[in-house]
Amino acid sequence: MVVGQIAESADFVVAGAGPGGYVAALRAAQLGRTVTLVDREGAAGVGGVCLRVGCIPSKGLIEAADLAHRTAAVAPAYGLKTSFGGVDMAAFQAWKAELVGGLTDGVRGLLDKAGVRVVAGELRLTRPDEAVVSTADGQARFLRFNDLVLATGSRPVALSGFEVDGGDVLDSSGALGLRELPGKVAIIGGGYIGLEIGIALAKLGSRVAIVEALEGVLPTMDRRLAKPVEKRLAELGVELYAGSKAVAFEAGTLAIETPDGAAELALDKVIVAVGRRPNSDDLGLERAGIALDNRGLIEVAPDRRARDHIGAIGDITPGPALAHKASAEAVVAAEALCGRRVAFQPQAVPAVVFSDPEVASAGLGVDEAKAQGIDVKSANVPLAASGRARTLDAADGFLQIVAEEGTGVVLGVHIVGPHASDLIAEGALAIEMGATLDDLALTVHPHPTLSEQYLEAAHLGIGQPIHLAVLGRG
Repeated sequence: MVVGQIAESADFVVAGAGPGGYVAALRAAQLGRTVTLVDREGAAGVGGVCLRVGCIPSKGLIEAADLAHRTAAVAPAYGLKTSFGGVDMAAFQAWKAELVGGLTDGVRGLLDKAGVRVVAGELRLTRPDEAVVSTADGQARFLRFNDLVLATGSRPVALSGFEVDGGDVLDSSGALGLRELPGKVAIIGGGYIGLEIGIALAKLGSRVAIVEALEGVLPTMDRRLAKPVEKRLAELGVELYAGSKAVAFEAGTLAIETPDGAAELALDKVIVAVGRRPNSDDLGLERAGIALDNRGLIEVAPDRRARDHIGAIGDITPGPALAHKASAEAVVAAEALCGRRVAFQPQAVPAVVFSDPEVASAGLGVDEAKAQGIDVKSANVPLAASGRARTLDAADGFLQIVAEEGTGVVLGVHIVGPHASDLIAEGALAIEMGATLDDLALTVHPHPTLSEQYLEAAHLGIGQPIHLAVLGRG
């Protein structure tokens, strides 16, 4: 601390106002703490990447693209005489800004009502119980706290040779801010971020290429989940360069190395989506005796504490970098620092990809379970067997339940198909509560709905298939 600088007294401090940070702030305030929420952008940063330039804007783009595609390509199958005349990206951006603005205003209202003080600046620890907050104009203020939650999130991984300039080379946030639709674009990275953006742009009319270094898209997921998505990419005219490396981009030409040799792509834009890295490298953690692992993550106890009075949540901690994980951890961290005995120990954290078709997964796959020495069986129901899926003109996909042999306890659920993002919640609940195949089979599911796939899979798993007698158990 600067000589003569007096530190402000701050009871409970949270660093980062994303889906982890603002939830931690609200929960601590509910428990009677006086909370200071520090974010680089202050009140403007409330909601974090997810709400402002990530999850919510991307789903808006995906919804617009789906509507456009169904208008042009699907509606005629229903006898509808429609056409798609193109997209006004500036108008879309105005709609998106209104959407995001309304949601961020709502969160800011919650914080204000809870009495949470929001401070603009970047927080860095100076002592185990003190931090400096540096503002954009070079000012500094010191906070002496009783408890601290670190929720600083993550940022896009930089790719050497492809420096993001906001012009021809964009990151995911820049892609979601496009005011004109590019004619030809390449996405470097076939993970969920690149895949979602690439499919949306293709449906809106861009010619899209995806360059992925590994064997296919969604490389961290089971190949069976990725295959229907790759089939759909081909149908949409998306060029997939799997097992390939982007080498350089110059004068509108992307040079790549493919398994078949060198190739060049003429492009308008390149979007770099090769992952995210934790914002943990400039927090002054060493001043509090906190070390990072080799991935730049903070190891925490089940109650999300790294020290008795310091918690860490979200993308800067081990586990999937997902907004809903951060929010769930936030409640635990806040309660732990307020003296409650709690732990973040979910049986499953669902993962969702808003691709076409959607992909969702919770719990163990067959191979994962076997690797843990668990004897399992799986029941697989094709989407083509669903009447509701047929009415949606979406028959590609499946629902799989992985259950323990003998007990029938549900260990995993994996879905490919429309609304998989919504359907996975039932699977996550079943895993969390230790439900069995019999429990699901005895649960009356509404007809005709996509949720009936759970019913069919459960009946199949217990050897009593109703509509899949010919197919047998998968």
